[in-house]
Amino acid sequence: MAMRTVLPQNVALRRSVRDFAGVLQQALCAHQADDLETAERLYREVLDLRAAQPDALHYLGVLCHQQGRSDEGVELIRTALKITPRHPDAHNNLGNIHKECGRPAEAEACYRHALACAPDHHNAQGNLAVVLEVQERLDEAFEAYGALLAQAPDDARGHYLMGLFLRNHAQSMEHLEQSAECFRRAFAVDPRSLRALEALGVTLYALKRHDEARQVYRDWLAREPDNPVPRHMLAACGGAEAPSRADDAYVRELFDGFADSFDEQLLKNLDYRAPQVLAAALGEVLRPADGTLDVLDAGCGTGLCAPLVRAHARNLVGVDLSGGMVEKARLRGGYDDLEVAELTSYLQAHPDAYDLVLSADTLVYFGRLEDVLAAAHAALRPDGWLGFTLEAMEGGTADLEITPSGRYRHARRYVEDVLASRGFRDVRIQGDTLRREAGHAVAGWVVLAQRPSDALAS
Repeated sequence: MAMRTVLPQNVALRRSVRDFAGVLQQALCAHQADDLETAERLYREVLDLRAAQPDALHYLGVLCHQQGRSDEGVELIRTALKITPRHPDAHNNLGNIHKECGRPAEAEACYRHALACAPDHHNAQGNLAVVLEVQERLDEAFEAYGALLAQAPDDARGHYLMGLFLRNHAQSMEHLEQSAECFRRAFAVDPRSLRALEALGVTLYALKRHDEARQVYRDWLAREPDNPVPRHMLAACGGAEAPSRADDAYVRELFDGFADSFDEQLLKNLDYRAPQVLAAALGEVLRPADGTLDVLDAGCGTGLCAPLVRAHARNLVGVDLSGGMVEKARLRGGYDDLEVAELTSYLQAHPDAYDLVLSADTLVYFGRLEDVLAAAHAALRPDGWLGFTLEAMEGGTADLEITPSGRYRHARRYVEDVLASRGFRDVRIQGDTLRREAGHAVAGWVVLAQRPSDALAS
């Protein structure tokens, strides 16, 4: 039972009549500064001073969601809305919780409530478009994005989201041209929107306007010579020598900046299914789920694999290079431990630790696979399984190639050779579609391999 400090009677009386507004302002400042512990304490102090104060309930609900207590957050915001039912921000934030918890229909209802209260609520309008797209109601989503741009023509996020929509669902080169213009507009409105600049470069390359794509990254690199993202993307477009693997700084910068919208964007690639196809393949070789395995989600991202393998795990660990992604995985829940670390080094530091290592769409940022697969072999126990996905390179004689997306494709023969040379047996590779991008299917490999028992290995 939580202990509560007992104040002297005269102090308690003064506090009981103290204006709660100052404490609420302190709580909001702490919340904005990401000092969640202090913010929660102050929100609860407000509620002690003024029971059922709706702003404190609302923002405490947001905070609870940020700390992984989403059900508690939902109830707090619902209580606030019983007191102030026409509060558009509260409806919008309740929708955000539902959206981030994978409940798009509930999120849609909340966003529509927000817009009924405030028709010009730009965030709610954009969020409504997103969840309509997630539900594959594409005509409605397109209209919702259009409404957002009509309401807020200088909203960089709106132009960026429309650009992604057009690129993700492109049925013609004209759609890609329109997408590129949206990304240009987003960057013109907000020069800090570097994700729009990156998206512009990728889209120009998809349009076969290679020189323009490379110039986007050269201009960006000239402005920010120490930024690893344009450096890597310039190489991906053939404007510089391709690295043997993506630099750690590039991966960290890319995914830290992408963390808040990562799940949203993956869901909007409506056929994104790498975690599902990998889990299904593993289900064919693992014993029935009995909660006895030590499992590592290698490159866990926001934790999309956790619910798919949780039933197999006695202990489920997630590791990722991006601290922003790990925080999102912590919010999603399902892990016993989460760590921020470079994958190969982490594997090397945990020999014979796991019965299963899985990695969905992480090794696509590794060009050469020799070191990471050797580390994975060492981290597995005898008879343990490794499962991962890669983008497929068909034809040709090369082992791998970097693509304009900044990811790598690998040849099947190369993957088989590396796994065999690192001591794996029972290698199984099947082709599948892992996602769609710019309106086209991205072909991939779903790879399983087993570390043999010591007796068999010898």
